[in-house]
Amino acid sequence: MDNILELKDLHVSFDTFSGEVQAVRGVNLELKKGETLAIVGESGSGKSVTSKTIMGLIPKPPGKIKNGEILFEGKDLLKFSNKEMQRVRGKEISMIFQDPMTALNPTMKVGKQIMEGLIKHQNMSKSDAKKRAIELLELVGIPNPDARVDQYPHEFSGGMRQRVVIAIALACNPKVLIADEPTTALDVTIQAQILDLMKDLQDKTGTAIVLITHDLGVVANLAQKVAVMYGGKVVETGTVDEIFYNPKHPYTWGLLSSMPKLHDHSNKLLAIPGSPPDLSDPPKGCPFAARCPHAMKVCVDHMPGYFELSETQKSACWLVDERAPKVNPPETIGVRGE
Repeated sequence: MDNILELKDLHVSFDTFSGEVQAVRGVNLELKKGETLAIVGESGSGKSVTSKTIMGLIPKPPGKIKNGEILFEGKDLLKFSNKEMQRVRGKEISMIFQDPMTALNPTMKVGKQIMEGLIKHQNMSKSDAKKRAIELLELVGIPNPDARVDQYPHEFSGGMRQRVVIAIALACNPKVLIADEPTTALDVTIQAQILDLMKDLQDKTGTAIVLITHDLGVVANLAQKVAVMYGGKVVETGTVDEIFYNPKHPYTWGLLSSMPKLHDHSNKLLAIPGSPPDLSDPPKGCPFAARCPHAMKVCVDHMPGYFELSETQKSACWLVDERAPKVNPPETIGVRGE
């Protein structure tokens, strides 16, 4: 099956007063039609910058794309003009933004904000677009949508605003949906409804989803493939089963160990000691070396390449090298669903 979206050696930097921040450093990702790829990692690992680069939303300046390709249906989006990207954005590729407060225009009624994309990309009349906007509000669980469609964002709660953002993203049945922490502001019940809604959309339209999240429980329930990012790089990729049951990178071990366990009554949460690297002066070796309990001299001095563990799993870790000492993952790694 051909990839609908492919990132090749993507480098994105930002010029700041303290120097150049290398936010994304050589990211390679693949997404097939109807597939869900989860991108996980700590804040500052480059997940949101990667997604905004796909959408053509990196402000220039201070942002700059130094290298790479973003292929959508075989065409490089980085070569598109602003006008060409406007035809893609919202129709072919859509995004659920992390912060609904800043994603919505406070001076426009929410119905009009949903209608914009329908009128522009679907050539709907205003009356048809409003009917569809009401349907979408009902679809995402907004009560009394006939009245709510004519209200402003400040009249909605945080969770309600997030659902409006999701309705805007789903309006044109995009081929690729990028969901940046789509359920962060929602309670558990609504979170389950939204995830079911995304699954249903995927089943009906074949939409491919890029899911950016900290919640590994969401990953287990929704994704088929996982990319683990750290320090602006993808450090491990694989299927959900490979990442949960056979992870090879110590950073992935740390993420899995930090998950709460239903069977653990100690009330103790494990954390990864230390802080992410300063990307204005990134380390020359493995970005995780300073925090890794198994780091060797080669980890500090040389960036590891990708070791292929299977047709679907790769890990950028020197411990996978056959010459490295054998290190077993910690027993604190939780099994999916436990």
